[in-house]
Amino acid sequence: MTTVTIGAASLTRIEELYAADWDAPAFFPDWRPEVVAPHLGWMVPDHFDPAKNCLKLSIHSWLIRIGGRTALVDTCVGNHKTRPTRPKWHLMESRYLQRLAAAGVRPEEIDLVMCTHLHADHVGWNTRLDNGRWVPTFPKARYVFSKADYDHYLALDRDAKAPVNHGSFRDSVLPVVEAEQAQMVTGAQAIDEHLMLEPAPGHTPGSMVLKLAAGGGGGALLCGDVLHHAIQVYHPEWNSFVCADAALARQSRRKVLEHCSGTGALLMPTHFGAPFVCHIEAKAGGFSPRFA
Repeated sequence: MTTVTIGAASLTRIEELYAADWDAPAFFPDWRPEVVAPHLGWMVPDHFDPAKNCLKLSIHSWLIRIGGRTALVDTCVGNHKTRPTRPKWHLMESRYLQRLAAAGVRPEEIDLVMCTHLHADHVGWNTRLDNGRWVPTFPKARYVFSKADYDHYLALDRDAKAPVNHGSFRDSVLPVVEAEQAQMVTGAQAIDEHLMLEPAPGHTPGSMVLKLAAGGGGGALLCGDVLHHAIQVYHPEWNSFVCADAALARQSRRKVLEHCSGTGALLMPTHFGAPFVCHIEAKAGGFSPRFA
């Protein structure tokens, strides 16, 4: 279990999946073997499996404890969710809640859940199955959603046979709204004196990042899917196959890298391989990761 201490804050990685099962050229349309070759020394084995030509990506949450607050950022895929178009996620049985318990936290002790965006692998544990109904997993939490993302997917979710985001909007977002535990946010917004939300559109219309100020250097930036893989630090022009607006995604990615390199903030993504976090250094007009 990875735990990072930044000033008064403790941030613990709660793992759901970590495997090399994403075809690299399919995931990154700009992927070229000759471009990647100089990076294989650090990419193998934690970030890339050359035998399979697959990216090794993690799916995890970040548990933040600071100032009496216990927050969970991005809630992975979830158990028992019907995801036939994503076979590895379909009706999954992971030990996510047991790992949360091993970190010393019970679901009822979470007081804030923040989803950087509303894709299926960032909202799944928002809810759990209870007697055939999807109910909030964290009964006392305020769930923070991007209003832009919510409105976007609500407008798209009209076909009963083809639900948006693999069905996650219906089983992992709407039940939270119906339980009146959701808070929709627009634009930059302070959660408290330590946590600040800022828009980072492109991957989805309402993608957000979370900045942490905890009295420890430059703090941290939890970037969601603004970056999926550490190769994008070297190539911020590379978008994933699921980025909705290519130009905005590149702008948001560069803004995140400039912030981290300029302030010393620790970059804390949701999908990077081990050691899962890194500092960003500006080099020769570009960037490089310095793994923590």
